[in-house]
Amino acid sequence: MAAPPFMTTYTSFAISHAIMNNSLSILSFFLLLSPLFTMANTFFGAENTEGTKYDLFPEILKEEAVARLNELGKVSDANGYLERTFQSPASIRAGNLLRAWMEDAGLKTWVDQMGNVHGRAEGINPSEKAMLIGSHLDTVIDAGFFDGSLGIICAISALKALNSSGRLGKLQRPVEVIAFSDEEGVRFQSTFLGSAAIAGILPVSATLTCKCFSGVTVQGALRANSIETEENLLKLKYEPESVWGYVEVHIEQGPVLENVGLPLGSVKGIAGQTRLKVTVKGTQGHAGTVPMNMRQDPMVAAAELIVFLESLCKQPDYYLSYDGQCASSTVESLAGSLVCTVGEISTWPSASNVTFTIDVRAMDDTGREAIIYEFSNRLYHMCDRRSVFCNVERKHDANAVVCDPGLSTQLKSASYAALKRITGEDPGDVPVLMSGAGHDAMAMSHLTKVGMLFVRCRGGISHSPAEHVLDDDVWAAGMAVLAFLETLL
Repeated sequence: MAAPPFMTTYTSFAISHAIMNNSLSILSFFLLLSPLFTMANTFFGAENTEGTKYDLFPEILKEEAVARLNELGKVSDANGYLERTFQSPASIRAGNLLRAWMEDAGLKTWVDQMGNVHGRAEGINPSEKAMLIGSHLDTVIDAGFFDGSLGIICAISALKALNSSGRLGKLQRPVEVIAFSDEEGVRFQSTFLGSAAIAGILPVSATLTCKCFSGVTVQGALRANSIETEENLLKLKYEPESVWGYVEVHIEQGPVLENVGLPLGSVKGIAGQTRLKVTVKGTQGHAGTVPMNMRQDPMVAAAELIVFLESLCKQPDYYLSYDGQCASSTVESLAGSLVCTVGEISTWPSASNVTFTIDVRAMDDTGREAIIYEFSNRLYHMCDRRSVFCNVERKHDANAVVCDPGLSTQLKSASYAALKRITGEDPGDVPVLMSGAGHDAMAMSHLTKVGMLFVRCRGGISHSPAEHVLDDDVWAAGMAVLAFLETLL
């Protein structure tokens, strides 16, 4: 890497001035050059405050990390696409692979009673509160290679970089990487099984009886992999006094970073989420013999409800009244964060039964509740008018999470430092984003303060084989985690 023009000019001036002025001693000459060496070190990022040479670790944080993401992306229960659900054969293989990589990074490893994979560096003070870094190893069906996996691999790679430079044992507090066994909730329709157990918010008895589509319970899946249950699951909870904080690196799952042209962004909060299941029951009237004014078609009623939901969430200010339950500020906040979508629609077991699922997300929990209340109220009026039976079940609730300002600032600074080290240029201001997607950090927020770092993904696409992160962005994410860990030295 060639010295910048300003450095070359400074060198020429110093030497020529020393030669022309015989009164300068050899000592004076080197004192004159001293600022030059300082600037060189600063410009090239050659030393940190301890005098240790910086290394960009491309062979670990880029080449190896990308290779591992590709290898992990091929560990699947399906042929031709990626599917890795809670306690499936592929998830066990993936866990074993991650455990081996953790050990390669110099970490002590174990698998807990919920199938979470842990890797820990004790540092200088093992009794200090631990810094936790994690994400999930499970996937949706027909998934991409980066959702969840990126956060785990970046953390392992950063710790390996510390280990390779002889600094892993100099950490002032323990650092623990956790690959959570379930975040997506695909197999048992119950999200955050792994992180909720560690955070101490898992309803153990109810969770163990949850069944997948094949009739296997959570308890059965755990026992099939020689994992004991109930009593041991209750012991998984970490005590708040033992944890300093939790950080998660994740693909953005949105287009903002790509639009601003930067690979990294700090997260200030995660939207609250409610999942509903709506059932509409009517009558299987013969397609040709029941007159239109006497029909009780559940599909038409369901269609009307879905269209109303779209209108409600596009224009909440039109439908919600300003009263004690819903202030004008709440309605205004919904305009910037509210998203309502319909996922699965089913007519099984017959045309007289229609079910569909609704996902409502917003940063304002009061506003989210107001939307659900308004939708439910209108739903019963519409169903009465059409003479069909309707029911709404709440299947999942998670309140919005505000990331810790201190951790967010540290992650933003670490991102800035990482990008500057890699490019040698000032990257400008690192964006601060909101997360509309749910993450393990939501469960972990019940245990400790949380922070998140987003990584640019092409087109904002996730939960798809088209999900993609540039190799250089993987590198930047790993460097950011490394820069964050260096603050703990």
